[in-house]
Amino acid sequence: MTDAPQDNRKAELLSKPVEHFDITTFDARPVIDAWEKMSFTSRDAARAARILNMSLEDKDCTIFLTLAGSTSAGGCMHVWRDMVKNNMVDTIVSTGASIVDMDFFEALGFKHYQANDIPDDRVLRDLYIDRIYDTYIDEEELQACDHAIYEIAESLPARPMSSREFIHAMGKWLADGNAKKEGSLIEEAYKAGVPIFCPAFTDSSAGFGLVKHQVERMKAGKPYLSIDAIADFRELTDIKIQGGTSGLFMVGGGVPKNFVQDTVVCAEILGHDDVEMHKYAVQITVADVRDGACSSSTLKEACSWGKVDVAWEQMVFAEATTVAPLIASDAYHRGAWKSRPKRAWAKLFAE
Repeated sequence: MTDAPQDNRKAELLSKPVEHFDITTFDARPVIDAWEKMSFTSRDAARAARILNMSLEDKDCTIFLTLAGSTSAGGCMHVWRDMVKNNMVDTIVSTGASIVDMDFFEALGFKHYQANDIPDDRVLRDLYIDRIYDTYIDEEELQACDHAIYEIAESLPARPMSSREFIHAMGKWLADGNAKKEGSLIEEAYKAGVPIFCPAFTDSSAGFGLVKHQVERMKAGKPYLSIDAIADFRELTDIKIQGGTSGLFMVGGGVPKNFVQDTVVCAEILGHDDVEMHKYAVQITVADVRDGACSSSTLKEACSWGKVDVAWEQMVFAEATTVAPLIASDAYHRGAWKSRPKRAWAKLFAE
């Protein structure tokens, strides 16, 4: 990366940072009210907003946010953060990429960029620029993120731990003065006692840092840290059992969607026959239902598995960055979060 023309071209492509949507400064209530009087996806999104508000108004309800896809890179990073900061979310289940490659990455002071000019992807590879649709990431900065994960792993006990426990340590590391950008989702969740689970944690930038940690420890004949996916499932089920009534606000599908829904079945298998299905549920997705895949299975279908009740559920077939910020803004400005109990489910897990 020492060639001047290449450096200039890279700087040109990485010149316009993505700016994240601020739900606190934009009041979407009039939009949601108008959508409610329309049809098609607009009315579906308005009903989804009503269901989210119902879950916030229900003082007994624990709310799970699930994240899949690249909405954080696309401009929704502060939407999820502000939902946590303002007591609208009690637990998060996410892909590793949303938490590490996007949120933690920006907490280290790096940015995502709008790809206004998309050359041949082989050119991007030569410039060490990674592309997510029309968004760019500097690969050299992403490797710095990998190394930060390695450093955190090196500082922790050499034993199995859940992704929730490792991400808790990431939040503490950021809060202890290592954040270059304050107010990341990870740091705010750490401060609020909101657990974050990534059931496929190593399918992200974290994986590279953790592999480096294990390989170097193995070469030195030393014990190493590992991520225990079963502990993830057990801990998340503990929250469902303790939380009772629950609501789901699901962005995309994938592993996070099914993982959080399965807690009801797991609780039953553990002998807790009184654990109710998720009472409130919203999913925003563009997945096609016709292939029978989990990411596209409707919430009504999930009822047949004993996971989600059908009284207050809504599928919204839309690209999430177009509707989720407005739904979250509507909930923020209606203000039900101001009077709901703070759960801080991280208290269940003594570190």
